[in-house]
This record gives sequence, structure tokens and C-alpha cells, in this order.
Amino acid sequence: MEESALRAMDAEQLREHGHKMVDFIADYYKTIQNFPVLSQVQPGYLEKLLPDSAPDYPESLQNVLDDVKEKILPGVTHWQSPNYFAYFPANSSIAGFLGEMLSAGLNIVGFSWITSPAATELESIVLDWLAKAFQLPEDFYSSGKGGGVIQGTASEAVLVVLLAARDNILRRLGRSALPKLVMYASDQTHSALQKACQIAGLNPELCKFLKADSSTNYALSPEVLSEAISNDIAGGLVPFFLCATVGTTSSAAIDPLPALGKIAKTNNLWFHVDAAYAGSACICPEYRHCFDGIEESDSFNMNAHKWFLTNFDCSVLWVKDRNSLIQSLSTNPEYLKNKASQRNMVVDYKDWQIPLGRRFRSLKLWMVLRLYGLEGLRSYVRNHIELAAYFEELVSQDKRFKVIAPRTFSLVCFRLLSPLNSEDHGNKLNRDLLDSVNSTGNIFITHTVLSGEYILRFAVGAPLTERRHVTMAWQIFQDKATALLESL
Repeated sequence: MEESALRAMDAEQLREHGHKMVDFIADYYKTIQNFPVLSQVQPGYLEKLLPDSAPDYPESLQNVLDDVKEKILPGVTHWQSPNYFAYFPANSSIAGFLGEMLSAGLNIVGFSWITSPAATELESIVLDWLAKAFQLPEDFYSSGKGGGVIQGTASEAVLVVLLAARDNILRRLGRSALPKLVMYASDQTHSALQKACQIAGLNPELCKFLKADSSTNYALSPEVLSEAISNDIAGGLVPFFLCATVGTTSSAAIDPLPALGKIAKTNNLWFHVDAAYAGSACICPEYRHCFDGIEESDSFNMNAHKWFLTNFDCSVLWVKDRNSLIQSLSTNPEYLKNKASQRNMVVDYKDWQIPLGRRFRSLKLWMVLRLYGLEGLRSYVRNHIELAAYFEELVSQDKRFKVIAPRTFSLVCFRLLSPLNSEDHGNKLNRDLLDSVNSTGNIFITHTVLSGEYILRFAVGAPLTERRHVTMAWQIFQDKATALLESL
């Protein structure tokens, strides 16, 4: 191998190549607006551009970066583009990137305290900081019986608490009760819960996603929940788990936590609150009321990697009773035993999650909190909410469009009204509008269906989005709507 070939790890080579990579990424962000937001390639495009086997001999970093620019970036949908308004945001930031870089550089596998004490202790401290900033009950702090843990995604978070709740009830009633366990949520709840139910081995017919409609602004009705629980108990079933959402995926609906919490407490249900998207707004005092009732919950989750300037992945889960997680998820083979763990002196986060291995993710959240500060983060969230309110105002001023659901955070749900009495209530018209808008490559949005109607979702949250980007997006909607309506 040549002397210049890349070695597995060499400080000076890392310095040289690291600088080139940082420059490449910085140039990407500098020019990100020049790319089509939604990739315009066709399925299978990359196979035609890359060789069919790996190289036998090393290539230069520059050659690799040239291929990234010419072959990979055309197939990227640019989530950090200021013109990205699809799904929910997946924030990147300088602080988050630096934390991710440091985590990758240290490259620890911190499944237990002894494998890297700082990784475990920093995670507990940072999540206590965040719990305090969110004004969460002290039951969620690591100083008590509960605490916080960083999961990969909200899908993992809801799975681990569902497993803990399942095992809690089965320890009391016996394993034979498993086919009778009933889980409740709104039909607006993220599909991750359905997958969690499948993994947990619950009876699919008893995973009840209760209908929510426009009469409650698509929030779960306490009356509907109470009736379902009563009927199930009368039928000999065992209600055990309730999931509420603050900021549903379809419309950012807010389930009534205080009322649902009381029902859960009365019926001894594990009460989980999923605020994967909207949880970031909890940091702003003026939005804290949306989370009133959180004190009734047994667990609470938000994705710092969505709207909190923390690079993916970093999903924060707090629980009031960490022993429930540990009893459900702990394994203790001989090769992992150590004095600190056996004396119960430390936290071993391997017992709070599905996988054994875990990255040093608290580093990037710690750096985000320190380099932006709570006030900086509040300003960041408020700015996106103001931009969404601006877009909502633009939509309201055009009588051809209608805002469909109340806007609380930074998601606007709207649709183009059909001038004709179409059989599908204008669903094809709005589907065509979405396709027409996205095909420009200038912006990217997604859709949902509410009460049988095809709805357009405009989610503001990319780090670089400014008022001018929202204005431009609205102009595209207007132009494409005009063209479609004229063609009818």
C-alpha cells in the first residue's frame, strides 16, 4: 500500500481529510438552495452510475467527494433546505453537527456506566436540564425513581414503554392475560404505536385506535375513551395502556391530557404522551399550557432531532418509574457484570432500551443547549411558528383555498376548494396540486387525509427557512392552482 493511502486512524490524516470534509459540508449548506428539494431521479438511477463491485485498491478522498457531488447529491431529498415543508422538520445545526462529530470521533459504545462513565452521567444531567426547562414534574428527574433516556426514535420510545406497561400488568395477572390486554389511542396517533403493538405480541383486535374527527379538532375525546374502556371491562378484557399525542402527524392536534390522565389513573392504565414533534414548543412559556396534564402521565417523549436543532438521532424519553423499564428490558450476562452495576451504584442505559449498544448522543444535545441557550432555542421555535402563522394568513386571504384544522404550532393544513361538485370532494384536484407543486423541485410538501378529504400539509421548521421562502412557496401554490382550475 502506498504511503499516502488512508490508514485506519492517523491523527494527521484525520486533520487533513477532516478539514476537506468540513469544507465540503459547509459548501453544501452554502449552495443548498440550488438543489431541487425533492430528488428528481428515477428508481434504480444509482446502479447505472456506480461499479458493480468495490475497488481493490484505495481511491483518493477527492475522487469520492466528486462522486458524492455528481452521483449522490442528485438522489438526495434535501431535508435541510429552506424550502423543505414536508412531513415534520429534521433539524441540523452547527452545534448539533459539532456534537455529532465529537461523538463519532470518540466512538464509544456506552451501554453501561463502566463502558464510559461520562456518557451515562452526562445523559442523566442533560435530560434533567431539559426536564427543568420544560417544567416537567420532578417525578421525571433522575434524582427520584424516574429519569430520562435518549432513544433513537419515538418509535423506540413508545415500544419500550408499551413493553414495560405490558409486563407490569402480566406480573400481576399472569402471562395468560396477554390475549385480553387492551391498548387505546386516537386514530390520529402515529403508526409507530401500531408497530409497537405488533412487536409486543398484543391481540391486533384489542389495539384500539378510537376515531377522532373535526368536532374535537381531531383530538381524542375523553367521552369516547371512557365508553370504550367501560365496554371492554364489561366484556372481561383488561385495559392497560393509553397513548395521547400533543401535535399529531396529520394536523398537530392536541389530545386533552388532563381529562385523559384522570381516566387513565382511574382505570390503572399506563399513560404515555407522545410529543415527538410539538414537544420542542414546551420550552416556550406561552405554549406550556398545551402540555398541562403531563403530570398525570407515566412517560413523555419528544424528538430533539425534529425541531430542537439536534442532528438525528436524538429522541428523549422520560419515565416516572425507571424500574418498570429495567424489569422489562434488562439482561445481565456474565461478560457484562461489573462492581458498579452489581452494587446498584450507577445507571446502565442498556436496560432502558431495545439494543445493547448506544452512541454518545447526549454530547450533541449538551452542545445544543450550551451553544444556543434556552432563550436562543425559544426564539428559534417562535420564529417558525410566526412563519407558519404568516402562511396561514396568506391561505386565508385567497378564497380559493381553505384552512382545514386549527394551527397551534408550525403546521398549516389546507386545501384547494373545488369549484365543481366533484364526486371525490376535490380530492383529485388537491392530489394534482401537490404533484404539480412538488414536481417543480422548488419546494417539497406532503399530504394527509382528514374526514375523507385529501389535505395539504405545510410544515415550517427547516433551520434556514425565512419569510421570503414562505412567500415564494405560496406564490407557487397560487400559480399551480390557477393552472389547474383553468384546465377544469
